[in-house]
Amino acid sequence: MTVTDKNLLETYSNLFEGLSFSNKIELIERLTKSIKGAKSKESNFYKSFGAFKSEKSAEEIVSDIKSSQTPKNWETN
Repeated sequence: MTVTDKNLLETYSNLFEGLSFSNKIELIERLTKSIKGAKSKESNFYKSFGAFKSEKSAEEIVSDIKSSQTPKNWETN
């Protein structure tokens, strides 16, 4: 932990001393939710990789895509 992190934690800790018990519990719940939410978002991000599954090789897929193209589908610039 860096000196800056320690100072931030100390500052927040001093602020929290003035909170009521119920407010401290609410704060703990919100912090917990924010941590769980961060993990969930990160997990969903990594789960998106490799979402396309096929028995075909990459070369076969590219070949299929190219063979399905017709001059009608081509864009002209």
